[in-house]
Amino acid sequence: MSTPLLHAFEFDGKGGGIPIDDVKLASKKLEQDQLAWVHLNATKSASRDWLEKELSYLDPFVVEALLADETRPRVTEIGDGAIIILRGVNLNENASPEDMVSIRLWIDEHRIISVQRRQLKAVIDICDKIEAGRGPTDAGQFITMLISRLFERIEPIILGLDDRTDDVEEKILEDADQSLRENIIDIRKKTIIFRRYMAPQKDAIGQLRNSDLPWLTSSSKRHLQENYDRVLRYVEDLDAIRERAQIVKDELANILSDRLNKNMYVLSVIAAIFLPLGFLTGLLGINVGGIPGADNLEAFWIFCILLAGIVALQVYIFKKFKWF
Repeated sequence: MSTPLLHAFEFDGKGGGIPIDDVKLASKKLEQDQLAWVHLNATKSASRDWLEKELSYLDPFVVEALLADETRPRVTEIGDGAIIILRGVNLNENASPEDMVSIRLWIDEHRIISVQRRQLKAVIDICDKIEAGRGPTDAGQFITMLISRLFERIEPIILGLDDRTDDVEEKILEDADQSLRENIIDIRKKTIIFRRYMAPQKDAIGQLRNSDLPWLTSSSKRHLQENYDRVLRYVEDLDAIRERAQIVKDELANILSDRLNKNMYVLSVIAAIFLPLGFLTGLLGINVGGIPGADNLEAFWIFCILLAGIVALQVYIFKKFKWF
C-alpha cells in the first residue's frame, strides 16, 4: 500500500524544520509538545486508516471533515484546536483556475494535520520556506503564511478577469459583435464560481481573526486582519466584475438590437416606397385587353415619369412626417 504522506516536518521554532518521511514517525512527532506538521493525500485509502488508528485522539468529526468529498471554506473551533478549510486557485496542468482546490486542516498548539485531494502550490511554497529556514515558527504563523500564499495566486486571476472585462468593453465601443457574447458569459461564469468560494472564505478568515484560540498570537491576528481585508477586496472586485459584465452584456444586446431595428427600419421604408410602384406595374402588366397606352409608343416613358413622380411624392410625405 502506497504511503499517504506527502510532506511532514518537525518545526525548530526558528523558521526551519526537520523533514519526516515515515508515517509512523510522523504520528509519534504529532504526540509531542514540539510543533509538527503532516500533510496527507486524501485520495489514498491509507489516509483514513492512518488518521483513525494512529491519531485516535482526534474527534471522528475531525476525521470526516478532513476527508469529506465536497467542502466549502469554513472554520470550526473544537476545544483548543480548529478545523480550517480553505480554497486556492487550481494552477495544475490542463486545469481551470476557477476549479478551486481545497485544503483541509486540523490545527492546535502542537500539531498541524492537513489534507489535500489535488496539488496546491501554496503548500509547496511553505515546504520550500521551511527547508530554507524562513518558514513559520508556530501554528498561528503557519496558517497566516498559508492564507497569504493562497491569496498571492488568487489576485492575478481576479486582475485577469478585470482586464478581460475592460477589453470586452473597448471592443463593444469600437465594433460590437455577436461573438463577444461568449466572452461575457465566460467572464460571468468564472466570476460566479470564484465568488462562491471566496465569500465563505472571507467569513472563515473573519471568524478565525476573532477567535480566542490560544495559539493565535496578536501578531498572527494582525496578519489575519490584513488577509481579511484582502479577501474582502477580492469579493468586492468579483461583485464589481460580475455587475460590469452584466452591464456590458446589456449594452451589447442594446447595440445589436438597435442595429437590427435600424436595418429593419430601412427595409420597411424601402418596402413602403416600392409598394405602390409594385401595385401599378403589376396592374398594367396583366395580359388582358384594354391596357392603357398599349398602342402608344410614348406610353412607357410617360409611365416611368409617373412612377418617378410617385416616388418623389412619397419621399416628401415621409420627410414631412419625419419618418426618416
